[in-house]
Amino acid sequence: MKVVIDIGNTNCKIAVHSKTQILKHWRMQTDVRKTEDEYMVLVQSFFTSANISVNEVEGVIICSVVPPILATIEQMCKKLFLVTPLVVGPGVKTGLNIKYENPREVGSDRIVNAVAALEEHKGMPLIIIDFGTATTYCYLNERGDYLGGVIAPGISIATEALYTQAARLPRIELKRPRSVVGKTTIEAMQAGVYYGIIGQVEGIVAQLKQQETTTPRVIATGGLANLIAYDIPSIDIVDEALTLKGLAIIYERNQK
Repeated sequence: MKVVIDIGNTNCKIAVHSKTQILKHWRMQTDVRKTEDEYMVLVQSFFTSANISVNEVEGVIICSVVPPILATIEQMCKKLFLVTPLVVGPGVKTGLNIKYENPREVGSDRIVNAVAALEEHKGMPLIIIDFGTATTYCYLNERGDYLGGVIAPGISIATEALYTQAARLPRIELKRPRSVVGKTTIEAMQAGVYYGIIGQVEGIVAQLKQQETTTPRVIATGGLANLIAYDIPSIDIVDEALTLKGLAIIYERNQK
């Protein structure tokens, strides 16, 4: 049994994984102020509630886009699971052929997503959209080469920017608006963010599809995917567990 941890800007996802499937998964807030002991208490409570013993954990793998918290989570894992985590980064075997000018610049979460997508959708070009704090687009050709992608402001960034940069606009809840025509300031803001992201995705995907003669399969993932993806016609598949699956695959590749 292994533990896979995805440290994002807003949330950390943690899952217990057998050799074939995710057994249990949880989400906790990313907080650089928390100590390793505070995280240990929280994660221990997850395991206790699921009747899973931490002593059953044989290995841990982590990917992180938040450098300040990585060492804290690593130490937590050493204390709680008594293992040294594998951290996705330079030197870790992923099996991915990265065509970026500087492969070290590619975020570990994007690499992990690509590994999982390639495992499940071989032999076709892929576009992977991760709806997180930022909305990222990864483009892979039919040979499985990671060619690059797009990084754009995410839903939460757009929402927060309206509140912080416009003096008279309130903070709003992230939700699907009942209409594109807002009847109140809040409804108008929600429509602007929601349909603005839809327009962004449709436009960028259309441009990316022009890179190949074969139509790419478009996969959506990330914490906000289920909020918006089903209103975007160009998205073929929603897989919120894509990153967790990719981490499990990379862990196994590094045990050989």
